[in-house]
Amino acid sequence: MSKTKRLQTIDGESLMSLPLTPLNFVVDTLLSQGLHILAGSPKVGKSWLALWLSVMVAKGEPVWGMSVKQGTTLYLCLEDSVLRIQNRLFEITEDAPSSVHFCTECALIGQGLEEQVDTFIVAHPDTVLVIIDTLQMVRPARDATYANDYRDLSVLKRIADTHGIAILLIHHLRKEIADDVFNRISGTTAISGAVDSSFTLVEERRGSGRAKLSCIGRDIEYRELTLERNGENVWELVSDSRTQPELLGDRIIYLLSELMRDRSEFIGTPTELSERIDPVGVERISPKKVSRQILQNLDTLSKIGISAVVRRSNGKRLVELRRAESDDTQGVPAVDPVDPAEALCGDLRAVSRCGE
Repeated sequence: MSKTKRLQTIDGESLMSLPLTPLNFVVDTLLSQGLHILAGSPKVGKSWLALWLSVMVAKGEPVWGMSVKQGTTLYLCLEDSVLRIQNRLFEITEDAPSSVHFCTECALIGQGLEEQVDTFIVAHPDTVLVIIDTLQMVRPARDATYANDYRDLSVLKRIADTHGIAILLIHHLRKEIADDVFNRISGTTAISGAVDSSFTLVEERRGSGRAKLSCIGRDIEYRELTLERNGENVWELVSDSRTQPELLGDRIIYLLSELMRDRSEFIGTPTELSERIDPVGVERISPKKVSRQILQNLDTLSKIGISAVVRRSNGKRLVELRRAESDDTQGVPAVDPVDPAEALCGDLRAVSRCGE
């Protein structure tokens, strides 16, 4: 009889004290590593947006004020010709880098696409983003069932997760109106269920050049970006529903740096820490949130001179914070408080050198 492999488990107590690896974002706070879908009506400008995004990430330039993780990008523009892509490039940029690659033909899912993408990434190990325009062009001809939708997208998600990259699928919206715009994404609910985040691009009125980009996902907060297409067919940001107080990951850095400005250490429960940094609750950082925010930002805290440990002692959860000047943190840079209320998320990361 074959021996069954034992389940690899971790208990809750250990898990809640485990340092968390920060999520890898290709576009800060918007597009993380994983599988994503951008759906819109025909001719709304999805491909223009995809092309611009592939160039901006390759160049390392901000996208709507959000910093990007610079690296090689691959744009599978399967409904276009090389000539059309060239013409569009001349409209949106003065200089396309050699790190953005284009391809107008590829194999289907399950018939060679996975191997082709794997081979490209091996040849370009700094790849951070692959865009497939459109999803339908890489799917084998078969019935549009939940099982088939989930199977196809699961293949693409495995590629993204294996290589730690973002894969963005360009897709279509149904014509009929729905109360929830994400319910208009063509196909079964398996498509929305299999991806890490969904984006829909909907014009205010046909041909207006002004549209709303609605965003929802596992690793991002719901937000709506109002965009306007300029004369060079670049989608420019008009407004963003996301507000600064919601940047808890950045806000905790500032609050803890302020707390440790005049002390060498703090040892207390999450409740005590929460009451100390947020006495009237205006920051909305509860005891449950404070431990998670610390564990998610250990590297950034270290870079500004604060070491942090979350542990249990005598049945209580404790948070230990120590400043650079204390004996246990010799060699760590001095605390330099940064207030994200005065900077965008990407600016904060630049100041704290989080991306280094």
